[in-house]
Amino acid sequence: MSAGLVSDPRFEEHDTGAGHPESPKRLASIHAALRASGLDARFRAVEPESADDALLTSVHDPDHIRVVERACAGGGLLDADTTVCPESARIARLAAGSLAALCRRVARGELERGLALVRPPGHHAERNRAMGFCLFNNVAVAAADLLRRDGIERVVVVDWDVHHGNGTQHIFEERADVFYASIHQSPLYPGTGGRSERGSGAGLGTTLNCPLPPGSGDAAFLGALNDEILPAAERFDPQFVLVSAGFDAHHADPLANLEVTTAAFAEATRALLGLARRHAAGRLVSVLEGGYDVDALAESVAAHADAILTGAGQT
Repeated sequence: MSAGLVSDPRFEEHDTGAGHPESPKRLASIHAALRASGLDARFRAVEPESADDALLTSVHDPDHIRVVERACAGGGLLDADTTVCPESARIARLAAGSLAALCRRVARGELERGLALVRPPGHHAERNRAMGFCLFNNVAVAAADLLRRDGIERVVVVDWDVHHGNGTQHIFEERADVFYASIHQSPLYPGTGGRSERGSGAGLGTTLNCPLPPGSGDAAFLGALNDEILPAAERFDPQFVLVSAGFDAHHADPLANLEVTTAAFAEATRALLGLARRHAAGRLVSVLEGGYDVDALAESVAAHADAILTGAGQT
């Protein structure tokens, strides 16, 4: 079985302006690293697709979509951190739709695994609010779409971005069919993701947060994954594994204070591939979230991509 890759120059058209950390240079650096290593040629290319309103409204209020589109048409700021340009809403639709399309191909058995190198990122986007560089919640859109497919009744989302994925958690916190788990630095933006946040109603117990203090490194990062998240995910018995893969926990990243290495991201990838093989017929798709030192980001994504391609891990 092969792995699919969504990667397209159009994702660099979301222009955040000079000096903004979530810049097109992030993808340019990743693409250069994948080409230099030959990793890009080992993936099967998956054509990007735009998300229509029906797909977006599975997790977002219709008014949110209109607010984003109006704001982008004029350019400027959606919030203090989230800069947009006239093309941003179109590119954000492309990001969300492309991840969902990749996941559908994996769910149908055309691909075993996948990697979506898209921007803008998504995991901070709430049902009715854009924030933290995020317009639409890519991973939430994909998870909701998967759960409408035959044979997919339970989805795990593992989020290892250094910032807590408040949007993904809040969208699914009352649902029993999505298990959301996060490893993130605390205290740090957006200030959510405490251990006491475990979901509510039918979703009580399907949220697991593993906040790490500043200065934590590989041992704490991998310990949270192996000792807490994986056992809980095993009990949940997922039929699809999604990864919100931010690489801003890297020790070189300028926006946070964790000390995770490139090797740890590769090891985490292999661990989640093992989970996918044991419970989800190997079905795993990863989507890019944060990571703002372009060299560390490129190196980390290359290691992550290599692990996805080789499929090595726990059996």
